Amino acid sequence: MAEEQYKSKHIEPKPSLKDPVFNRGCCHFHGEFKEGQPVLNRSACKLHEYNWMKDFEGVEAEGVPLIAEVRFKNDHKDFYTYPEELDLHEGDLVAVEAAIGHDIGIVTLVGGLVEQQMKRKRFRTPLEEMKKVYRRARANDVEKWLSAIALEDSTLYRTRTIAENLGLEMKLNDIEYQGDKTKAIFYYTADGRVDFRELIKKLAEEFHIRVEMRQIGVRQESAKLGGIGSCGRELCCASWISSFQSVTTGAARIQQLSPNPQKLAGQCGKLKCCLNYEYEAYAEALKSFPDSNIVLKFVNGDAIHQKNDVFKGIMWYSYTTDKSNIMAIPVEKVREIIEMNKQGKKPEKLEDYAVTKEQHTNEGYSEKDLNKMSD
Repeated sequence: MAEEQYKSKHIEPKPSLKDPVFNRGCCHFHGEFKEGQPVLNRSACKLHEYNWMKDFEGVEAEGVPLIAEVRFKNDHKDFYTYPEELDLHEGDLVAVEAAIGHDIGIVTLVGGLVEQQMKRKRFRTPLEEMKKVYRRARANDVEKWLSAIALEDSTLYRTRTIAENLGLEMKLNDIEYQGDKTKAIFYYTADGRVDFRELIKKLAEEFHIRVEMRQIGVRQESAKLGGIGSCGRELCCASWISSFQSVTTGAARIQQLSPNPQKLAGQCGKLKCCLNYEYEAYAEALKSFPDSNIVLKFVNGDAIHQKNDVFKGIMWYSYTTDKSNIMAIPVEKVREIIEMNKQGKKPEKLEDYAVTKEQHTNEGYSEKDLNKMSD
């Protein structure tokens, strides 16, 4: 009866910007929530997917379970099987199988696009071993789920106090309660190994739940906590990046960025993820540039490469005897000088080919400082 009433009246919580229920983790808000707005299937989560195959009706094999993608606390998704008669849609609240008990999640993707998503995420669990969707969430399921979510902040603060009293060198970042309120995952960061056996015992006694400790890296911590970057926008990892790619010193070096740790490091202390955004464009453009290791020979002395301006097609050189004064030489002129040197000819001086000059100063940051921040 309760389930029928829930389906017929479409009972849904009415969250607002002050309500932490649906903005767990990292979300986008486009204004106040309004009456009748489809809260559960809106793009309020960085893991939201646009189902461009939604109107495409494929031929499903009879007797084969369908697969749905379900999200939980905004940076956590998984795939579950469900029978055809359940007829799930994006935005549905569902009770799904957990290791022990059940969890409550929100359906984010159904239909033919799920298979493509599984390939993209390299999900290789056999169909018969995948966890199942039990049912649509009943009214009492939702109530218990919401009450569990409401405990997360107070549990986090109390856990930090307990860990500090035990002298553990770890930082508690986030807590995710299971939908049936019987288990919680505690996310933490630490520089080394942490013996939290005593902590688990105290947490189980105080909160009467099963405890799982899960260590995450500093990049994942920034994604969970969120923040504003030096660009003035919300952190990419907290707003839309769902898979991290390694950022190396080569990404900064090829873009001719100054090796300044204060400018290149993000809030996590690692090299900014945005260094990878234009890396391929720079790498492709630099293929048309001459080898920067070639020394240009002039009557006035040898000139060595200092830096490139990829967009203007300019290479900067200076005399080996005066590295503080650098001069901009167009790429075609550099090729011309290299060809002359191959023929045994030396132009008179570097200044004859320069389009502009610049006083070069050393900022004093070493490559070693930059390497400390790379993955």
